[in-house]
Amino acid sequence: MEKIKLRKWDAAEHLKTEEDVVLYLQACMDEAGDDAAFIAAALGDVARAKGMTQLAKDTGLGRESLYKALSGEGNPSFGTILKVMHALGIKLQPQSVSHA
Repeated sequence: MEKIKLRKWDAAEHLKTEEDVVLYLQACMDEAGDDAAFIAAALGDVARAKGMTQLAKDTGLGRESLYKALSGEGNPSFGTILKVMHALGIKLQPQSVSHA
């Protein structure tokens, strides 16, 4: 019987186009609710897909500190999140939400 090799699924491998990135982040934000770590981890997936070394240069932040901040385990400042989003070409879009 042939052994099956499994590896951990990585969202970053599937974020190939700008549309992929936008749809992925929209879905993550819809799912996350108030879970800031989930959003940070989603941004980390996008950052890895785009290239963490270039992101570090574009933000002026250290590569290792970006990995940690965007891992879902870190606790990045809102300023860090804004720098990352700006460097990735992503903007926040305010939208009202009904609380029925």
